[in-house]
Amino acid sequence: MTSAVPRLGVTFIPTIEPEQLKDFVRVAEDSGLDEIWLWEDCFKESGVASAAAALAWTERIHVGVGLMPVPLRNVALTAMEIATLTRLFPGRVIAGVGHGVQRWMEQVGARVASPMTLLEEYAVALRALLDGESVSTDGRYVRLDRVKLDWPPTERVPLMLGGEGPKSIRLAARLGDGNLVTSAVGDDDIRRTRDLIVEEIGDERASSHRMVVPKIAATGEGARQRVDEELARWEKPADTGIGIGVAGDANTVAEEVRRLARLGATSVAFAPTEDEPDLLGFVEFLGRAVKPLLPT
Repeated sequence: MTSAVPRLGVTFIPTIEPEQLKDFVRVAEDSGLDEIWLWEDCFKESGVASAAAALAWTERIHVGVGLMPVPLRNVALTAMEIATLTRLFPGRVIAGVGHGVQRWMEQVGARVASPMTLLEEYAVALRALLDGESVSTDGRYVRLDRVKLDWPPTERVPLMLGGEGPKSIRLAARLGDGNLVTSAVGDDDIRRTRDLIVEEIGDERASSHRMVVPKIAATGEGARQRVDEELARWEKPADTGIGIGVAGDANTVAEEVRRLARLGATSVAFAPTEDEPDLLGFVEFLGRAVKPLLPT
């Protein structure tokens, strides 16, 4: 894994009203951030619809969906959506898939007996479809008969996989272009993810393998309290020093980015707290105050 300075991103968490997305992404781009990340949490906001809008409202910034739950989506439909986005907005789309939160999948009648089998079959088929191949497969869950996209991407689309268990992390390393680390995890979980990636694919492949690390953050008056309250929403202990959240000024947050790079992060996606009093100010803080403190 690399210790180069990670790409700096911000997450539009789905507890924010969709109508705030336009100003959010424009400020993110104008302030110089590298990436915007979107979640497709049940039953809040569509990742694909939000990504399309975010890409249309911006010109440079990369937009990632992390992640789309595969039990909810036929793989051919997901391939069509990703391919369309990448044809419309070349070089700016990052696609992420995972097996989803199982209690949510059960709520919608989409839970499967073996989420890992589904994710593996799905990831293999999705990669082949995005690469323009004609795919026929008769798996336990994924069944395709000579399916081929009429308008495949004209470039290789980064396909990220998410999951927190060791088997999921290893599968993501083996089949994806990168791993999406689960939200609200600490340093030990990040190290474990990095070590499992290296064990699975070796040092050489791991050196170019992406690892996107989310991080809860706040700045300004009451920042520590807001982060601790956010950690409580995730049922995590407050102010424990295990690296789940960061509160402080630009220097503090920039040092957190550098520290995460040493742990193997290639992208850091900062998420505001649910009660962030100045959402656009938070985004601008990341781009205009934190990013200039990072080496180029």
